[in-house]
Amino acid sequence: MIFKLKLNFKERIGIVADISTLLANHKFNIISMDVIRSSKEAHVYLEIENRETPLAKKKILNFMGTIKDLKDAQFIDSLPQEERANRFRVVLDNMRDGVISIDREGRITTINEVACQVFNCVAEKVLGKSIQQLDLPDYAILKCLKGTTLDNVKQSIITPGGRRYQYISTCKPIRDSSDHIVGAVEIAKDMQEIKKLAQTLSEPGHTSFSDIIGDHPTIKEAIAFAQKIAVSDVTVAIQGASGTGKELFAQAIHTASNCQGPYIPINCAALPEHLLESELFGYLGGSFTGGKRKGKTGLFEKASQGTVFLDEIAEMPLGSQAKLLRLLQEKAVRPIGGATEIPINTRIITATNKNLVKLVEKKTFREDLYYRINVLPIHIPPLRQRVSDIPILAEHFLFQLLIKLKKKMAQLSPDALEKLILHDWPGNVRELKNVIERAAFLSTGETIDKDSILFSHEMHQPGEYTTMHAGGKSIRPIREQVADLENKIVKQALEQMGTVRKAAMILGISHPALLKKMKKYDIIFNKKVTSGN
Repeated sequence: MIFKLKLNFKERIGIVADISTLLANHKFNIISMDVIRSSKEAHVYLEIENRETPLAKKKILNFMGTIKDLKDAQFIDSLPQEERANRFRVVLDNMRDGVISIDREGRITTINEVACQVFNCVAEKVLGKSIQQLDLPDYAILKCLKGTTLDNVKQSIITPGGRRYQYISTCKPIRDSSDHIVGAVEIAKDMQEIKKLAQTLSEPGHTSFSDIIGDHPTIKEAIAFAQKIAVSDVTVAIQGASGTGKELFAQAIHTASNCQGPYIPINCAALPEHLLESELFGYLGGSFTGGKRKGKTGLFEKASQGTVFLDEIAEMPLGSQAKLLRLLQEKAVRPIGGATEIPINTRIITATNKNLVKLVEKKTFREDLYYRINVLPIHIPPLRQRVSDIPILAEHFLFQLLIKLKKKMAQLSPDALEKLILHDWPGNVRELKNVIERAAFLSTGETIDKDSILFSHEMHQPGEYTTMHAGGKSIRPIREQVADLENKIVKQALEQMGTVRKAAMILGISHPALLKKMKKYDIIFNKKVTSGN
């Protein structure tokens, strides 16, 4: 018979030896023993087996009681390792990913319910068996026994029902406390589940700070400051070059503020002065020709308990600036044609890509308004100051677009990433997004090479672009002119020297280097045949 016990001892040396000797004397086998020690006590969990004359539980407790320093002994239904294993099994079987682990010999030690369904097997029948008995597309997990780690490997398998199951596999080695590899684990994520999740994330909704991508200290500092001030109702001024993501910050601040009202953006540069004022402040019916008969509610009033985002505030006419200043001071707005002011409870966030201090000096922006809106300034760095974020942003935009287009997953090649990093990005993050979208459309394979990375100036003609001289003559880029000159020099050397090797010597380059240049410029050279050679 098999018994499970819990023994509590006063901590001392030799407890395990005493237990083992006593059980052996009474013809018991020890199946398992766990010892949990504290400073004053030792808790011993035993699973023992008696294959000879069965003993009553009372007799077992009696002879166990003869062990020195035993404080308590009781029979239990399950051991701690069994409880841990059961909890572990419940967690594994409730995961949506398939999980398989193997030992150092390649034998299956763990397989959850999802993996059993995909690979058409029963856990009890495959545990302890070689993983190669499973019908897997490959056995990449075995490579991990040699220290290899595999991330996001695309796999597919035909299920018993005839469905093609596509999944992303991640395999990692399992190491012990001495850093020796004792096994490996593979996690398989369903491709359709990944696509659904990505589709959900890419759908428009409330923008949060987690949507702002970047690990560079400058952008992380800007995000941290914006998060800190989001809960207040003070006016925020965002400054940054075009395309850096000023509105993304404004939306994230609004979301984090927990405002009950709406988020309403308006571009101050897109509307003439009279339309801008009517949009912002509203107007009464009959105030001016062409207006609505019943008048119109202004955006500040519509955004009650919400946020108004004034983009390109530097372009706001001076007359509108004066009205905005009064609104900020009085927390009230007077519609065009109205005689009374309407109280408002609206947060204002402004943004500009210009230097407002210089505009104040030029008298094109009100100094009092500048100090009123510049209470909590946020500076968003240009992309050229956070070059390390380019690969992260590029892969983020690429992933979002491919999911939206329902295209196969693709990756940027090292050459493509290098080309992105070397660009100066005058259009910042917006330009990067456009370039990645263009590359996704141009590329057909699973790898996007640098040939698919085209900047705006490269779209006019393949390879280079042409600018026009003031007099009407075209000026070719220096790289193109240098290439033409090099082509001419190589041809001239070959004609004069008669052989490739001699031409290379006279040009001061190696023979293979000259052959590469000949291939680059499609130069076909027929060796001269002269008497004496």
